[in-house]
Amino acid sequence: MNISKSVYYYKSIKDDSPVIEKLIELTRKHTKRGCDKLYDQIRQEGLIWNYKRVRRVYVALKLNLKRQVKKRLPARVKQPIIIPDSINGCWSMDFMSDALCNGRKIRILNILDDYNREILAIETSTSIPSVSVVRTLEEIISWRGKPQKIRVDNGPEFTSLIFADWCKENGIEIQYIQPGKPVQNALIERFNRTFRGEVLDAYIFEDLNQVRGIAQEWMEDYNEERPHESLGSLSPNKFKALALLVDSGKLEKSFPQSTRNYNSNN
Repeated sequence: MNISKSVYYYKSIKDDSPVIEKLIELTRKHTKRGCDKLYDQIRQEGLIWNYKRVRRVYVALKLNLKRQVKKRLPARVKQPIIIPDSINGCWSMDFMSDALCNGRKIRILNILDDYNREILAIETSTSIPSVSVVRTLEEIISWRGKPQKIRVDNGPEFTSLIFADWCKENGIEIQYIQPGKPVQNALIERFNRTFRGEVLDAYIFEDLNQVRGIAQEWMEDYNEERPHESLGSLSPNKFKALALLVDSGKLEKSFPQSTRNYNSNN
């Protein structure tokens, strides 16, 4: 092996048990203090252990904590909610959280077309990263077409490079709301309240398949039958069909203009 006998038979005679005991004692009292602070405190107590030794034992005990750095977001410009004049003008997206009966946390991604308040997808899973968000959007686009822009909050799934690059490649504008201002995404927030009251709070779910089944059935009823006040008491799909007839000239305009504009003063 090309090593000397002295190296082969060498055994360290260093006893790190005093250092281990002292570090454990200090970290029990001060769980957030790092190695440098602990070493200074050790020296103040008169112990003259070498810093490298203290650091080596500190890392071996896996006491080093990962520093959490707050992600700084760029300044967001407040933009009023303007209802588009046609489908796919603007979509809104947001996440919700809930739990199964066994306590397991789940996440729900809701995607809404602002034009006729039609819910395009209710994606449910234990985790929905940016890759899953993009995959869900691609599935919707395959049968509905691309939106001109998407309104979202500043969650990590929406500020990630995966989502931003995908939108850029597809020519989709991302409209971020200002941090801490969910009212700027009022359409999807209002839908979330309805969904929580009529589905999430109304049932006790045993597994994800049960959540998905009930959500899919409820979404179909919401789009097809449930009256919407801002749409003249029409369901999203009925309003869309009526608007298409008006645009084609086969039917005179029969809904008030006020129902097509929504301006947030907050």
